[in-house]
Amino acid sequence: MSAKSDYSIVELAKLKIHFIGIGGSGMSGIARIMLAKGFTVSGSDKNDSPMLTSLKALGASIQIGHAEENLASAQIVIISAAISESNPELIAARKAGIPIVARAQALAWLMSDSTSIAIAGTHGKTTTTAMLTVALQAAGVDPSFAIGGTINTAGTNAHSGSGSVFIAEADESDGSFLAYKPTGAIITNVELDHVDHFANEEAVFEVFEQFISSIKDNGFLVACGDDSGVKNLLSRITRKDLKVLLYGEEESNDFRIERIHLAPTSSSAALLSTGRKVGELNLSVVGKHNLLNALAAFAAASMLKAPEDKLLSGLKSFTGTRRRFELKGEVSGIKVIDDYGHHPTEIIATLTAAKNLAQSGRVLVIFQPHRYSRTAAFSKQFSEALSNADYTFLLEVYAASENPIAGVSSLMIARNMSSDQVKFEPSMIQVVSEIVQMAKSGDVIITLGAGDVSSLSEPILQALTER
Repeated sequence: MSAKSDYSIVELAKLKIHFIGIGGSGMSGIARIMLAKGFTVSGSDKNDSPMLTSLKALGASIQIGHAEENLASAQIVIISAAISESNPELIAARKAGIPIVARAQALAWLMSDSTSIAIAGTHGKTTTTAMLTVALQAAGVDPSFAIGGTINTAGTNAHSGSGSVFIAEADESDGSFLAYKPTGAIITNVELDHVDHFANEEAVFEVFEQFISSIKDNGFLVACGDDSGVKNLLSRITRKDLKVLLYGEEESNDFRIERIHLAPTSSSAALLSTGRKVGELNLSVVGKHNLLNALAAFAAASMLKAPEDKLLSGLKSFTGTRRRFELKGEVSGIKVIDDYGHHPTEIIATLTAAKNLAQSGRVLVIFQPHRYSRTAAFSKQFSEALSNADYTFLLEVYAASENPIAGVSSLMIARNMSSDQVKFEPSMIQVVSEIVQMAKSGDVIITLGAGDVSSLSEPILQALTER
């Protein structure tokens, strides 16, 4: 990519900025913040969406479909990793010599004059980022934020705040989060994922080492002291200027939770800071993993000297983000949940929470594997994770930007599961029909995966209503 190496916010405000793929979760958030600052923003995406309607209302010029003429008089082009080299707008921008900037770099420029906190980790980034944002808002801070998911209560994934704090989700999937150079960071956990980019676990550790190195001098790191990957990572760090705060259940952590109670629709624990009882951490979201996410948010917010009682109140008010164990509706005692989980570890956490929600009912899953490379690498682990459900319908792999890999399909997962617990059914229409016929009062239906499986929740609710 060719671009000037750095732009101030003042310089960016004078330029015409074009986003290729502006409707994506990360791209739309950056565009929203730029629009709030008065920037001139245009963009294109292959399909229309409510997100694009929202950006239009804020003043963006939006085109549906990708074509060379969409560039118009653009002076900077912003792209995400999802944009193909064959995209006509990208080709035209290169031909015209227009600077082409990665999404992460554009976000880094917006963060550059703020006290910034970047939230990284293989799992839990979106929820932890949203929790930190909501907690700080409750504490009287108006932070800017850019999140890879929509906060339920706010109805948005990004905001240009009036304060000096900037909260950003930091995605390690392609290593671009190294551009952020934050004041502080959270690392929730570390394990192998994104096998299309990382050859092995060692490559993941190397990029997280670089991420820690990118934190500003005398900055801070909040990390999960219970996670084996984090422990491995921290053993490799030599920086002495960094203030490291650990959180988790183990007694060696600086911030701890104990006396955990997991109710079907909420969760709670006692919260301690360096052995001092701070108060009760009461959440309106489920699962021990969310208690740990909230603990990370609390620890990071404490570095900003936010009042502890206000933070606890804010965390209690948090009702989740879209596609993270999101209750889409309930018909005849059957709950329909939509969840973004697409890695075996995430699926285990989701299904554990679902079993607790269902109590004596069953957990019925429609799972759509995301990417051929991930399916090939983790097929056995997916089988083991999905065995926590009472029954699973497997859709075919959602390719994302990948080409098919010979011999790789959802059947790889099905073959390692009991035949009375799984069915491979590539037809979405048939899956909706069968799961609705199967469901009984007290059951929980989950649409699970990072692809378009989420589109099934509304048809399922409609079919339940009509049956």
